[in-house]
Amino acid sequence: MAGPQARWSALLEMLTRDGRIEVEAAAEELGVSAATIRRDLDELARQQMVTRTHGGAALNAIAYDLPLRYKAARNAPEKERIAHAAAELVKAGAVVGLNGGTTTTEVARALATRADLSSGGAETAVTVVTNALNIANELVVRRHVKLVVTGGVARPASYELIGPLATELLAEIALDLVFIGVDAIDVAHGATAHHEGEASINRALARRAERVVAVADSSKLGQRAFARICPVEEIDVLVTDKAASDELTKSFMAAGVEVIRA
Repeated sequence: MAGPQARWSALLEMLTRDGRIEVEAAAEELGVSAATIRRDLDELARQQMVTRTHGGAALNAIAYDLPLRYKAARNAPEKERIAHAAAELVKAGAVVGLNGGTTTTEVARALATRADLSSGGAETAVTVVTNALNIANELVVRRHVKLVVTGGVARPASYELIGPLATELLAEIALDLVFIGVDAIDVAHGATAHHEGEASINRALARRAERVVAVADSSKLGQRAFARICPVEEIDVLVTDKAASDELTKSFMAAGVEVIRA
């Protein structure tokens, strides 16, 4: 496997999946030595991402949602294709909402660099409303983007602002469309998130939008997480990747969702 960052991401994914891992099993799964895994787990423990146990590690409670720097590399090509397809849905002059997450971060980048929107100089070509600090950090230097950031309490795991200070602002504005990144999405349970606070602000974003666009790579389809963002009936478009099965995509289409496979 490639460098330590890739191994750390893989180990954290394994921990999220299984709750705990053993050194020998992790070494075999990743094709590296047990000594390498021990060093990796020691480093993750130093960063307070995991708790070391005898012969392995357990997921630290504060790391239930993996920080974006570890999640970004997962399904990166798919997320970029999803982002470019999603960004094409935005018309010049639109007011766009973006929640936090790796896929929506890619949507923000694709939107900010779209040639037809960025060629007009200093004039506002699109308005972006976001509760994600990392997205705001990237867009604030784009002169053609009018940036609106919600208030709220920052969650280090996702860089999202949540809570009443975030939702109060959203009650006062209207969005043409919103891009919602999700932890899971299926027809029965709709769009869901691991954390109820993030689900709440994402729900508020969705309710203020004329069109709701869920952006999710195929690994999240047919899955569910703890807290519901919105039912599938409130989702207008799902942008996913070509690995999404026909069975799953047809179930979304049968529920009235337009599906775009990028």
